[in-house]
Amino acid sequence: MSCSIGSLTASAQLLGLGAKPAPVVIPTLQPPQPGFPFPEKQTLTFTVDWRVFTAGTAVFQLEQQGTVQKITATADSTGAVTMLFPVVDKFQAGFDTKTGCSTGFSKQLQEGRRKVSSELSFDYSQGKQKQIEKNLVKGTSKEQVASIPACVTDSLSAIFYAASQPMAVGQSIRFPLADSMRTVTVAMKVESKEEIKTPAGTFQTLKVEPTADEGIVKNRGHIWVWYTDDARHMPVQIQARLFWGTITFHLQSYDTK
Repeated sequence: MSCSIGSLTASAQLLGLGAKPAPVVIPTLQPPQPGFPFPEKQTLTFTVDWRVFTAGTAVFQLEQQGTVQKITATADSTGAVTMLFPVVDKFQAGFDTKTGCSTGFSKQLQEGRRKVSSELSFDYSQGKQKQIEKNLVKGTSKEQVASIPACVTDSLSAIFYAASQPMAVGQSIRFPLADSMRTVTVAMKVESKEEIKTPAGTFQTLKVEPTADEGIVKNRGHIWVWYTDDARHMPVQIQARLFWGTITFHLQSYDTK
C-alpha cells in the first residue's frame, strides 16, 4: 500500500467515510500456570513514600479459601499527611486460582471529607457486571450494570493474578480488566531485571509496567511493579509516577503466618 493511499484512508476515517473501524478485540484471560504456588496465607506490609516523606502504610493480606485467593488491602496515611489529608482506605477482592476470574471487588474510601463505598459483582453466566456505589456523606446511592466477557480480573486481583503468569524480559502479559463499568485491555510488559533493596531485604526482581489505552491504568500516569525473579513472583516494590509527584511502595515485611 502506497503512502498516498494510506493517507486517503486515514482522512476518510476521520471524516466518517468508508468502512467502519474494526471492533476492539478483548483478549481472553489466561488461567494461572498449573502448580503456581499461591500463598495459603501471606501478609505484605509496605511503607508508602511521597518525594522525601513517608506518607503512609499499605498492607496486602492474602488467604486461600477453597479455590479462591482472597485479597484485602488497606492504605492509611501517617504523620503530617494525616493532619493535612487523612486517608483510611480498604479494598477487597478475590479470584479463582484455577481460572483467574475475579469473584468481585469492593472498596471503602475515607479520604479527607470524602466517604464512599462501592461493591462490584460479576455474573459470568449472564455476561454482566453490577456496581453499587454509595456516597456515605450525602447518603445517596447509584447502581450501574454493564456487559463483561466470559472472564475478567479487577484492579486489585490483577496484581496477584499477573504473578501467576510466565514472566520473561521483553514479553507482555495481556488480559481483560473490569474498570469503571468498562472492560479494558491491560498489557503488563516485563521491562528488565533489577536488584531492589527494601527494608524487608534485597531481592532479584523483574520490573513490570502495566499499560492500557484507557481507564484507571492509563489515567494513573506510569506504574511499575517489581516482582521477585523466582517461582513466587512476589511484589516487593510498586511505583506510580503521577502528575503531582511519584509515590513508591517499599516492602517493609512479609509474613506467611
